[in-house]
Amino acid sequence: MHELSLMQGIFDSVSKVAAQHNAQEVTLIELDIGEMTQVVDEALQFAFEVLQEDLPLYRNCELKVNYIPVRSKCIECEEEFEHDQFHLKCPKCGSAKTVCLAGKEMNIACIEIEDGSGTNHT
Repeated sequence: MHELSLMQGIFDSVSKVAAQHNAQEVTLIELDIGEMTQVVDEALQFAFEVLQEDLPLYRNCELKVNYIPVRSKCIECEEEFEHDQFHLKCPKCGSAKTVCLAGKEMNIACIEIEDGSGTNHT
């Protein structure tokens, strides 16, 4: 399950940012994940919950995931189109010469922290 190692990396990155801002608590982690990454939502949520248990900084943290649809552009006719991971041909001209524009990303989009003064920071 690669979701566990992915979530551990996300916690590591967020913890560094939280420490830089003297955070007492991380209340939200929002991720943008492309559908081509093949991340399984249930496995990612499970990994989040398992790791969260042992990290007091995240005791009240919420995980929000925005899944980004796959979008490509045809090199032949310049048509932009959404598709699943298996149908890459251009729906307009049928060309297989396409370039992926979105759907492979995996980014931390937003972190909300509380600094102990009752103030939330994004």
